[in-house]
Amino acid sequence: MKKPKILTKTKYMAGLQCPRLLWTIFNAPEKIPEKDASSQYRMNQGIIIGELAKKYFPSGIDLSSDDFKKNIEDTKKALKERKGNLFEAGVITGNIYSRADVLLPVGKDKWDIVEVKSSTEVKKEYIEDVAFQKFVYEQFGLKIRRCFLMHINNQYVKDGEIEPKELFVLSEITEEVSDIKDIKKRVSDMFKIIQAKKKPETCIGTYCENPYTCSMMQDCWSNLPDENVFDLYFGGKKSFELYDRGILEIKDIPKDFKLSAKQKIQFECAECGKPKVIKEKIKDFLDGLKYPLYCLDFETINPALPKYDGMRPYQKIPFQFSLHIQEKKGAKTKHISYLADGIDDPRPKLMQELKNSLGNKGSIIVYNQPFEMGVIKECMEAFPEFKKWGEKILGRIIDLLHPFRQFHFYHPSQKGSASIKAVLPAITDLNYKGLDIAEGGTASMEYERITYEEVDKKEKERVRKQLEKYCGLDTLAEVRIIDKLWEIIK
Repeated sequence: MKKPKILTKTKYMAGLQCPRLLWTIFNAPEKIPEKDASSQYRMNQGIIIGELAKKYFPSGIDLSSDDFKKNIEDTKKALKERKGNLFEAGVITGNIYSRADVLLPVGKDKWDIVEVKSSTEVKKEYIEDVAFQKFVYEQFGLKIRRCFLMHINNQYVKDGEIEPKELFVLSEITEEVSDIKDIKKRVSDMFKIIQAKKKPETCIGTYCENPYTCSMMQDCWSNLPDENVFDLYFGGKKSFELYDRGILEIKDIPKDFKLSAKQKIQFECAECGKPKVIKEKIKDFLDGLKYPLYCLDFETINPALPKYDGMRPYQKIPFQFSLHIQEKKGAKTKHISYLADGIDDPRPKLMQELKNSLGNKGSIIVYNQPFEMGVIKECMEAFPEFKKWGEKILGRIIDLLHPFRQFHFYHPSQKGSASIKAVLPAITDLNYKGLDIAEGGTASMEYERITYEEVDKKEKERVRKQLEKYCGLDTLAEVRIIDKLWEIIK
């Protein structure tokens, strides 16, 4: 006997985004990629936030259960008894199912819905989310009075134990939810898609990444050629306009199609297959460097829940830096690596180590200046003893991203990106392939895992080595890119 096909809130939201995704979830679930580490981390953060949100409400009854039937049975009993606030109350009616984060009993026979999100604001997709919940509960027979979204207050500052009443903001969204009138038809249409023998034919579109990056995006976009129109720098609507006209490759863009100056450089490079180099602009940038160079990179965590006193939600907390020092042009470098250990706030010691290492003169090279400067400024604010020194070093910072963002150098292999991971292999023989940790998000997650979770000593040492290897490559890359730029302008 086949299991009935139940439309849950998560699947409903997938259906709103893409009919092909919805069909695949039900009819070919093996085609859905497993959650990557980043997605799993965000999900785990949401679970942590959800658990803390329960403390916001008194006399709560937790109905959460991995057993689907038990959740429904326990919910029926709790709804009938109305003895308090209900967490994870799940109801099924027909073939639709929903489980709200919080149901609050109001008066004799009404309920308020509270949806908890780890975001710092109310988003349109959250309204849709709650609207479906309200629809399911009302179809089940409940009377819903008001709807709320509970999200994080990004101005909250931790001082001792986290206070849920201060961490969370409760925003009423009853009116916005009520404005969504066509859920019944949407549900009916979705079941037509679910029950179809063939998956719907859908073109790629903006909805592939909005409101969420679709788990099937890589598969749906896999037939695009290299140097395709979606690689255009800030292509946006232009890229889709070209795609809709059947133009897939940048080199095939009509000469009369309006492109920005940077997009024109991409077109020229796609046509000739060679990089674009504006030597005089590169020379101007290099002439502004003052040796010794201090090539700097931070790695940070930014958890939803503040870990240390004085910290806000999602605030960037540096736990590591790499510094490659080059005394003069083309010279060998000295490498300094710092990686915090232990569960205490890593910032005071990290800032002291950085102060000891940066010297009193010479340019401090970073890649994407607002990030590194922001980290330093926030540390200065949190620890005033570094303020005077910090103000001096801020004036020494130079952004290596600048000549690449301005397309003073552009190679077709960059595919419209000026990130260091795109630029490095385009201009040198180095790249990030083969690293166990190869991007900042993974570095943050791995640091949190080995620092705040139970991990054996051998695994911790392995990860720490990989963290130092990754961060070290970031600053070695800065050195090698500058060396190469000097060669280019000879």
